[in-house]
Amino acid sequence: MRLATVAAVLSLTVTTLFAQAPAAKVLMPEDLFRRNIGTREQLNKQFPPHKIVGNLYYVGTESLGSFLIVTPEGNILINSDYEATVPVIRDSVEKLGFKFTDTKILLGSHAHADHMEGDAMVKELTGAKLMAMSEDIPALTKITPGNKPHVIDRFLHDGDTVTLGGVTLVAHLTPGHTRGCTTWTTKIQEGGKTYNVVIIGSIGVNPGYQLVDNKDVPGIADEYMRSFKVLRSLPCDIPLGSHPAMYNMMEKYAMIGKGPNPFIDHAGYLKEIDINETAFTLRRAEQMKAAAK
Repeated sequence: MRLATVAAVLSLTVTTLFAQAPAAKVLMPEDLFRRNIGTREQLNKQFPPHKIVGNLYYVGTESLGSFLIVTPEGNILINSDYEATVPVIRDSVEKLGFKFTDTKILLGSHAHADHMEGDAMVKELTGAKLMAMSEDIPALTKITPGNKPHVIDRFLHDGDTVTLGGVTLVAHLTPGHTRGCTTWTTKIQEGGKTYNVVIIGSIGVNPGYQLVDNKDVPGIADEYMRSFKVLRSLPCDIPLGSHPAMYNMMEKYAMIGKGPNPFIDHAGYLKEIDINETAFTLRRAEQMKAAAK
C-alpha cells in the first residue's frame, strides 16, 4: 500500500507540474539516449577540434565528448572514449598544434566503454597517469579491450582535486548513471575573466535501468536525486558533458566568432538538468506503479 501511495503521489506531482508549465515536448530516457549516442558512424567520426575557452579545447567526436586542458607542465585529457577513438583524439590534439605525448593526466567521466575503454591505449602512448573515482573502480577493471589491464594510478573520492600546471579540477561524485560517475569542475581564465566550467559525467537514465527494486543497487534512485541536487549547487558559466549533445555543441560551434562566446550558457546548463530529472521522475513513477500492481 505504501508503494502504491508513493507512486500515486509521484504521478500526481508530475501531472500537476506539466499542467502548470507551458506545453513542450517531454524527453524520455530513450529519447535522451538516442540524442546523446547519435548514429554508429558519429561515435568515432572526428568533429573539428576547437577552443572552448582559455586553455580548454574539444578533441572528441560527433557524439563522444573528450576535452584537453593545456598547461605549462603538460596536458590533461578527459575521456579516452573507445579504444578505436584514441587515434581520432590524438589527431585532434595534433591538429590544434599540441603533442599527444604531452598528456600527463588522464581522467574520465564514468565507467562505460564509450568513455573510458581507451584508457590503456592512452597510457601506453603517453605514459599519462589515470585517475578515477573509487566507486567506479570495480566496473573499470572489467573494461579490458584486447585483455589490456585497466590500471588506475590514483583512486579519487568525492571532492578530491587534481592539479597540474596551475590548473585545478575538482571531482564531484554524481552517481546513478554509474556508481562512480564523476562531474568535473574547474576555473578557466580568458581575457581577464574567470569562468566556472562544469563537465557533467552523466545524469541520464539509460533504457533498461531499474530505478525501483534494484537488487544490485538498492539506492539507485536516491543516488540520482543526490546528483541532481549536487549539479544544481555548482556554479556554472560553461556547461560541457560526456556527450556533446548534452550542451548543444554543434549549434554552439557554428556560432563561434559571430558574437560572444557561445559556450557560455548557464541557462542551458539548468535546462539539461531539468530535462534529465523530468525523464528520471517519469520513469521512476512508471516503475513504481508497475511494482505496486
